[in-house]
Amino acid sequence: MNNLTKRTSKPVPEDVLYQLKEIVGHSGYLDDPAEIAPYCMSWRDNWVGSTPLVLRPASVDEVSRLVKVCASAGVPIVPQGGNTGLTGAGQPHGNGSEVIISTSRLRAIRDIDTLNDTITVESGVVLAEIQRRASEYDRLFPLSLGAEGTCQIGGNISTNAGGVQVFRYGSTRNLILGLEVVLPDGRVWDGLRALRKDNTGYDLKQLFIGGEGTLGVITAAVLRLFPKPIETQTALVAVRSPHAAVELLAHLRGQMAEHLSTFELMRRICIDAVIELIPGHGDPLATKFPWYVLMETTGQGPIGSLREPLEEALASALENGIADDVVIAESGEQRRRLWAIREDQGEVQHRIGTGIKHDVSIPVSRIAEFIERADAALAAAYPGIRHYAFGHVGDGNIHYNPIAPADWAGDAFARERGPINRIVHDIITDLRGSISAEHGIGQLRIEQAEIYKPAVELEMMRAIKRALDPNNLMNPGKILRL
Repeated sequence: MNNLTKRTSKPVPEDVLYQLKEIVGHSGYLDDPAEIAPYCMSWRDNWVGSTPLVLRPASVDEVSRLVKVCASAGVPIVPQGGNTGLTGAGQPHGNGSEVIISTSRLRAIRDIDTLNDTITVESGVVLAEIQRRASEYDRLFPLSLGAEGTCQIGGNISTNAGGVQVFRYGSTRNLILGLEVVLPDGRVWDGLRALRKDNTGYDLKQLFIGGEGTLGVITAAVLRLFPKPIETQTALVAVRSPHAAVELLAHLRGQMAEHLSTFELMRRICIDAVIELIPGHGDPLATKFPWYVLMETTGQGPIGSLREPLEEALASALENGIADDVVIAESGEQRRRLWAIREDQGEVQHRIGTGIKHDVSIPVSRIAEFIERADAALAAAYPGIRHYAFGHVGDGNIHYNPIAPADWAGDAFARERGPINRIVHDIITDLRGSISAEHGIGQLRIEQAEIYKPAVELEMMRAIKRALDPNNLMNPGKILRL
């Protein structure tokens, strides 16, 4: 049984609330229900909880003292960053027995080392600010996603965020050299080592990357930086199928090698939706095609140096029947418009109808098989279902989000979440894939994880959780249940 369930009727004692407020001072907490409400609600997908207190510490010492008080009193903690997650990992449960520790005031950039290509930041720094500061030093921090203007790096680390440049640079896990973490008993682990090599035992930082705040509160990180690209070329390529898209990826890898940085797949319905429902969009090509790839090449050469190699690579793809049409951005504005089609996918799905979202990954070579099998199985079970799919095909991550048939009521389709999940996830498991590629487990997929993760994996995870957080006070009921 989840330890949280055992104490659902136990409110946070008033004396504990007082102690917590004293640590952070008047400017470091919120206890007015109206001010607390936004912290208890996800920005989409309707995760709503309750808490008597939101704590906003301004230093790692304050975080440590807060956690020590909660540990002593047996009060569960929900660590929270920018509150942009998609699986309910950052929201408290509905019983009001937990306090939120927000990292929003931990905003210092502690160090930028251009010789070591690292930046050391506190966990509340917004992702776009890290990108901007790196750019000032002619460096690139490559993590890039739709919520980068509001999400915080601590949350990105806690969910092992992916984004559009995973293909070239890897997920957040690949961008972290060191961490500072407040453990569930309040002790501070200083693992802020800016090292590429450290072969002295277990790589402890990996426990907290993707841990969704269940093992501690991340307060700072050492991040890897890269040379800032000078040259960028962006193209939208029409293809007839996901199989052709994977063939195109292999072709361009052979032609463009390490310059290929982004490779995003979109179904035609994705483009139709943004054109119809979001002002300012137009059809990027004169003819409609079933599928599209938005791709980008970057490099350190002079501006324009990748144009000719890209044109040649795409011309040969057209000649060989791998691609059907292509447009290469001629200006920064055209590049922005092409990217807006992809970036607006998160928003437009809420307007087109009720959808069941899947954030899955499979080997790149089996993407086409997954989509074909999932399309057929869902069409047979739900005639008229709309197959909405897009994603980071370069790393095998597909956002497969079927939309309700036009004649279905939204609530009726939402009630089919369980059976639809089973259809999709059974196929994913058969293909040796994962039911969560970049969004995490949180509350949303906890039951699915229990179905599809091998028992030995779940027991290993529970053993780690019990070892570091024996009283299950750190974000209980997320990722796994004890």
